[in-house]
Amino acid sequence: METTKAPHKTRRRVIRAGLAGAMAIGLAAGFVATQTPASAATFESSPVGWASQNGGTTGGAGGSTVTVTTASALDSALQSSSKMIVKVSGMISLSGMHKVASNKTIQGVGSSSGITGGGLNLSGVKNVIIRNMVFKNADDDSINIQSSTTNVWIDHNDLSNGYDGLVDIKRGSDYITVSWNRTHNHDKNMLLGHSDDNSSEDTGHLRVTYVHNWFDGTNQRNPRVRFGNPVHVLNNYFSNNGSYGVATTCGAGVYVERNYFENVGKPVIIQTGDSPNGYVKLLNNYKVNSGTEQTNAGANVKAIPYSYTPEANNTVKATVTAGAGVGKLGL
Repeated sequence: METTKAPHKTRRRVIRAGLAGAMAIGLAAGFVATQTPASAATFESSPVGWASQNGGTTGGAGGSTVTVTTASALDSALQSSSKMIVKVSGMISLSGMHKVASNKTIQGVGSSSGITGGGLNLSGVKNVIIRNMVFKNADDDSINIQSSTTNVWIDHNDLSNGYDGLVDIKRGSDYITVSWNRTHNHDKNMLLGHSDDNSSEDTGHLRVTYVHNWFDGTNQRNPRVRFGNPVHVLNNYFSNNGSYGVATTCGAGVYVERNYFENVGKPVIIQTGDSPNGYVKLLNNYKVNSGTEQTNAGANVKAIPYSYTPEANNTVKATVTAGAGVGKLGL
């Protein structure tokens, strides 16, 4: 294990023999214990990275808890003005994008609960957690985050086979962590910043941490970044990404640190489509049967302001494949 220190110190909790009790407390609040992203055997009570900033991200903790099994019940809970933990039991069929209000935790029950056919839209809201959910066959985005939405944690989900993006973040949204998700059977995976001409809204925002995700054959946009600086791509496992892994464009600043690339011809690129170049800082990425990362003016990537404990690059594959996706948290 390697430790990186930053000026803003983040509290960590070590899980010992009292893990079961700590988990019980955490589950009642909609999440579980510790802050370090070091291994699949640890449980995070709050997000690592950008979603830990700006006052933190707690979702519906402290509010009421409701279990839903139908589309109408789900909509009612998600759009409530009250703080709430929404437990999704079974696969709920939706069409189109469904609004999520502020101060919500949305969590699947077991390993086969979630949403099919539609997606969730977070627009101009704050403080939302989405965990342990299956998203598949969306007719638009699976998760869309837009219009200055802040403090969102997308954690331990399984996302596949959507029409558009699986997790798209745009229009000035900020302070977001995307962690421990498995994405697969999809082309254009995660977009960060929707267009080249939106610099006035996006510059100074779109700060996102991508940590311990498994980009499993997702062809491109893992993520594809515009304007955000710094964006932190840390300890992810990239496998069989045919077009490219990470793209930085439109002057974005992306720190690509200690990831594991396997069978990825273009792990990191600095330009795609009609977008102008972005900037990238590279540190200790591990590659198996993969090409060379493109580089561009890493000094222009801003410093990471939060504390975190990175995992050694050569162990990332085992950690992520064991821990990413649904059914890992005992929810």
